[in-house]
Amino acid sequence: MKVSKGCKLIVLGVLLVVIDQIVKVLVKTNMTLGEVIPVFGDWFRLCFVENEGMAFGMKFGGAVGKYILTTFRIVLSVAIIWWLSKLVRKPDTPAGVLIGLTAIAAGAVGNLVDCLFYGLIWDYAPLMQGRVVDMFSATFFPPVFNFADSCVTVGAFYLILFQWKYFSSEEKKNTETK
Repeated sequence: MKVSKGCKLIVLGVLLVVIDQIVKVLVKTNMTLGEVIPVFGDWFRLCFVENEGMAFGMKFGGAVGKYILTTFRIVLSVAIIWWLSKLVRKPDTPAGVLIGLTAIAAGAVGNLVDCLFYGLIWDYAPLMQGRVVDMFSATFFPPVFNFADSCVTVGAFYLILFQWKYFSSEEKKNTETK
């Protein structure tokens, strides 16, 4: 039985989200907020923090800002998944493009789960007001981040470094047809 590209990408995306959520739940249930565990000395540590806002803990607009941010995350996640579903049907789309975008989508969904449900699950906030659990800290990169953030970053850098030709050729195709 041959498995389609789409099915493989769904499995990859779900696997990345599951890994992200398992790591976050393990940190949340086995560490205290602010606890730091050295893994490789001070070079790499587990550091349990909860991020109320967006990248690097930036916040805006209180509860209303949080609803706006979470709504934006939902729209962005749906848009990336929709785009992926269109690209997977095109036979000339390289597997690397699909994998990179799947990693980005999985990271977005992983953090979205926190924002949507963690407040309810951990009984501290209503729907869409949850905090994102972060835990990885490296000397060379001061902000604390999580597995989902890594998926987004690795996926984006992979696309920029190794798949830029596909996107530039798509742009060329689009301008030639106009």
